[in-house]
Amino acid sequence: MTTALVPLPTSVRQTDADAYRLDAETTIAAPAELRGEAEWLQGALRPATGHPFREAVTADGAAGIVFTLDAELGAEAYRLTVSADGVRISAGDAAGAFYAAQTLLQLLPAAIYRRSTVPGIDWVVPAVEITDAPHFGWRGAMLDVARHFMPKHDVLRFIDLLAAHRLNVLHLHLTEDQGWRIEVKKYPRLTEIGAWRVESQVGAGNEETAVFDARPHGGYYTQDDLREIVAYAAARHVNVVPEIDVPGHSQAAIAAYPELGVKGEQLEVFTRWGINPNVLNMEESTVQFYRDVFDEVMDIFPGLYIGVGGDECPKEQWEADPRTQQLMAERGLSSGEELQTWFIRELDQHITSRGRRLYGWDEILEGELAPGATIASWRGTRGAVTAARRGHDVVLCPDDVVYLDYRQSELPDEPIPVAIVLTVADVYAFDPIPEGLTPEQQRHVLGGQANIWTEHMDSPRTVDYFAFPRLAAVAEALWTDAPKDLDAFLGRLDAHLARLDALGVEYRHDDGPRPWQRRPGIPGRPHSREERNAYIDAVTANISE
Repeated sequence: MTTALVPLPTSVRQTDADAYRLDAETTIAAPAELRGEAEWLQGALRPATGHPFREAVTADGAAGIVFTLDAELGAEAYRLTVSADGVRISAGDAAGAFYAAQTLLQLLPAAIYRRSTVPGIDWVVPAVEITDAPHFGWRGAMLDVARHFMPKHDVLRFIDLLAAHRLNVLHLHLTEDQGWRIEVKKYPRLTEIGAWRVESQVGAGNEETAVFDARPHGGYYTQDDLREIVAYAAARHVNVVPEIDVPGHSQAAIAAYPELGVKGEQLEVFTRWGINPNVLNMEESTVQFYRDVFDEVMDIFPGLYIGVGGDECPKEQWEADPRTQQLMAERGLSSGEELQTWFIRELDQHITSRGRRLYGWDEILEGELAPGATIASWRGTRGAVTAARRGHDVVLCPDDVVYLDYRQSELPDEPIPVAIVLTVADVYAFDPIPEGLTPEQQRHVLGGQANIWTEHMDSPRTVDYFAFPRLAAVAEALWTDAPKDLDAFLGRLDAHLARLDALGVEYRHDDGPRPWQRRPGIPGRPHSREERNAYIDAVTANISE
């Protein structure tokens, strides 16, 4: 399948022209505005072919590969034409030029993705005409580096994999009960203490049945690390959205600074998975602490969206604490939901004052939000519908379609079988536009993302197994504005797997896990869709228009 492209472009037409052969004399030409994209392509082509692909800063019609700008094509759009004369790329902007370069790589043998010279291959580009543009502007993946720390070089590799699939958002989940992963210079104990735990729960299980590995785990990113990640991603047209999860999922911060907790007690960094009752107190000093934290976050991450979490925050400690009840009375608040809304709004005002937009999980809809807040709707689509009807922008990431930590089959040797089954076919059916919205409300849907929670992913190779090839299906669902054709997609995906092989991705094969990917005896937590739906209905009952 010569043009087995993933995700599928808007239009692909194979022509009768002669193909174009890359050789040692091939040059790349581009205007100054696209020099970065031309240099990236040069670097992508050189290792496997061994050819230099000399690059010129000004477009030259005699060059083998020529980039030009065409503003009429629109943002992220491109047109790619291949004939015996060479490769001609017209792009609406730099992102469009980059995506054209990614498509060009997919037109070549899969060995182009290898990092060392591959001899004996005829590097021929088939004669095609491709026009392309994305369906949605937000095409992302959330990577949880808090439950299990992922070293910087592996994050950079993951960014490359996103970019190869024309995904453009990396949502980094940086803090949790189980670890704090971002250096904050004003509060050094957040990483000195909060970045490390004594052991980790293995598999699923409750407080009585949990199994632990007796192995310390930790790590964090310095601010320079994160600036490098942001710059690396930007060069690949990936926007990094940081998330500091509050006011729940905060035990690592409380372990570092006990005065942040409701009880003021010394806690250790959490070692179990699940929802934790220990939450932040709602003192003004706690709000100021997190204003300081978000100031440093916003100095590192230049993007528009700043994540504040807001999910799965138990209210029991607040309800039982006399001081919290006193604060609620002083502020005219009558419930824990209103108290959480007060806290989120305080952060929202601060983030907005810096010219940014708050990004939070759909639980924050349980109160009134500032107009600029953007919602990640994960508990089905109820949050998305409510947010759009209230006038908030929304990103769809429903757990029953795009939670890539969920098990991939009912096979008994599936590693750590969690929740419901999500196959490639299930994920490919993802549609970020929920039912029940008017055309005006639909314009608030920015796009979607897959979420990769890492409780049960203790290494980058395990992330590979859970993420791929399902993430390729997510990429197509978000990029391609065409009727879905599962059989056609699976045919193209079969060819695409050779690219993942060349990239060293340890994806899940269609017939199940390889022997080295099986983890027998690890407790799981499988559910049926009926059980999942009943739970989601219960926990979203407080969301109303």
